[in-house]
Amino acid sequence: MSALDWLNGEAFTAFGQHVIWSDMAGNLLGLGGLALGWRRSVWAWPVQLFSGVVLVAAYWSAQLSGGVGKQLLVIGVAVWGWFQWRRGRRDSGSGRIEIRFATWRERGWLVGGTAVGTLAVVGLFTLYPSLSWNPWPDAYIFVGTVAAMVAMARGWVEFWFAWLAVDLVGVPLAFTSGLPFSGLVYVIYFVLVIAGMYAWWQQTRVPQRGPALEGATA
Repeated sequence: MSALDWLNGEAFTAFGQHVIWSDMAGNLLGLGGLALGWRRSVWAWPVQLFSGVVLVAAYWSAQLSGGVGKQLLVIGVAVWGWFQWRRGRRDSGSGRIEIRFATWRERGWLVGGTAVGTLAVVGLFTLYPSLSWNPWPDAYIFVGTVAAMVAMARGWVEFWFAWLAVDLVGVPLAFTSGLPFSGLVYVIYFVLVIAGMYAWWQQTRVPQRGPALEGATA
């Protein structure tokens, strides 16, 4: 049995739904990456990268080509975000990435880019139906995830709002696509996002005091 066959094998059955190893492992890694992002640890990015690699197998087994494409893009953004945070830690002098609210101009670029990107991906999925059986939510999650990761790499508090917007569509889509563990994890994401959003917002109100503020976890 190949590693791919094992990853796409059944881990367990719950409430009549078959949960596969890749779906479970990839999403647990994704949760870990988000939790590390909450702590502003640079290790959030390699964990997210590995999560994307595993979830490629999950989406491939579910024949969700759009999901596979999204994870490949997530892997690329994770590599970029990793370098961004490593450089940010050095530049801050505190050993941790500095966080802030985006400016109105940056928010405009983030929202506008997400809207244009979603329309472009919907057009792609419509032109090539084999890429996605449900173009609008697939495209929304695809682009929204990338937008959230870009905002996270920049250290913007708004990245939590972007994740929240993705979760609102991701939960029902995962359950209806036969990936129940993904749906359950999206629910946990929702709780974690609310807590992380509050934590980052509070941290923007605390002056940066260098290494003594909080020990770096990376």
